[in-house]
Amino acid sequence: MPRLSASVCRFLPLLLIVASGCQTAVAPAAPTLAPTRPTAAPASAPTSPAQPAELQARIVAVGVPGAAGISPVGTFHAGGPIHDKPDFAAYTEGGRVLDPERILVTSSSNFGAPRARDDQAEGSALSLDPRGSDPLVVPPTFASAGGQASALNGRVQVFAAQSPAFLNRLTAPGAATADQPAVSDPQSISINNAFGRVWFANIPTAASQPGSETIIDPDGRPLADAPDAQAGGVFFGALTGRADQKIPGSLASGGIGNALLGKSPDGSTKAVFAVVTADGALLQAHAQKGVDGLAPAGTIHPLTAGANATPRHSGLALNWTPDRILYVADPAGNAVVAVNLGDDGSVFRVDGTHTLSAPELATPIDLAAAVPEVANPDFSSNTTMAGGSDLYVANRGNGTLVRMRQDGHVLAVRQVTVPGLGPLGTDRINGIAVSPDATRIWLSVSGALPGAGDVAGGVLEVPAFGAAGAP
Repeated sequence: MPRLSASVCRFLPLLLIVASGCQTAVAPAAPTLAPTRPTAAPASAPTSPAQPAELQARIVAVGVPGAAGISPVGTFHAGGPIHDKPDFAAYTEGGRVLDPERILVTSSSNFGAPRARDDQAEGSALSLDPRGSDPLVVPPTFASAGGQASALNGRVQVFAAQSPAFLNRLTAPGAATADQPAVSDPQSISINNAFGRVWFANIPTAASQPGSETIIDPDGRPLADAPDAQAGGVFFGALTGRADQKIPGSLASGGIGNALLGKSPDGSTKAVFAVVTADGALLQAHAQKGVDGLAPAGTIHPLTAGANATPRHSGLALNWTPDRILYVADPAGNAVVAVNLGDDGSVFRVDGTHTLSAPELATPIDLAAAVPEVANPDFSSNTTMAGGSDLYVANRGNGTLVRMRQDGHVLAVRQVTVPGLGPLGTDRINGIAVSPDATRIWLSVSGALPGAGDVAGGVLEVPAFGAAGAP
């Protein structure tokens, strides 16, 4: 059985671990449901009859239209490019765009920056400093000059946007996707703190149209000196499939979620990320060899109805030890789909799926590790669970958060309440992230928040909850 990471040892009071010297971890309880494809759920999913306790939120930022993917920046490990390259490491210094204490959040706005492509949606990733007692009121046009613009004394910065400063051709002029931007209506963030960079899943046009998955350097531009000459730093539609594709599949619909799977099983040491698309398929994007399929369309219920279909996001979380299980939010199916992963020495393959359901789930749109993996040099990421970690599930259907074990047992439910607003209701929560020390939760939300005027969208912070032995 694999040795537990240092991050698990730090959180022994939170986990169900039987260990000697913190050497091994007990595997999550085996699911009791037989492997199956998700089944249809009613439009209005049932919720728990009990009134959940309130969780008081702090408003971190307002004025973030289309706030969706969210993640702490965290610390990049030695041996990876962002730590080891001096030019890259400079971006992680205090106050810079990848300062470990900051958070990244995606938006459907360019904040005044010109579009790189008129036929694609605007969109950006912002770097926010969540410290301070007063909410950040993001100026609506602060990025009009383009590039990694900043506002509010640097507490708000552009990381990347759908603007000319962030086109793939700037770093990969010969790529098939040279005319594609770093982000376009980005929906999800997965950061390879272990040995890589920041990756985004995007919906460039409609959810039913081709999507993209992008690899971004600290300067906000797609991956320079990319090992995949065909893609550079942008995988798009059917343009960047693996030349000798092992499993059929492409980004045939919008990218709505992503997660680090670790290093490729082919021994190349290159990163592979899972991508969920709006047609309900799972893909695997190899930084050097391109895109392969992983699981077919319909693995989760599709989210492709109409150009502005909502929700447009599906969160993922990887349990990497002792078994590889990829958990995928299924908003339209009102469930979480667990995908058991194996490999054939070349690509990852699905060994079976099972569905976690509970009456406390109500359009579960995003997932996060209750204890993120922060110590392991191969798996550290906002989308990776420390060994034995629980899951947090964000319910878009009723504004609640659920803490759930990996066997589907619900430990606790909380209703998010905002000062000056009251309980969050339906269609407000879009994304969830957990701080590296597992004490705080950040939420991206839709709709108006106090202090935002007519501009909808923002970021909330709430305390962690529901750990074993906690009230």
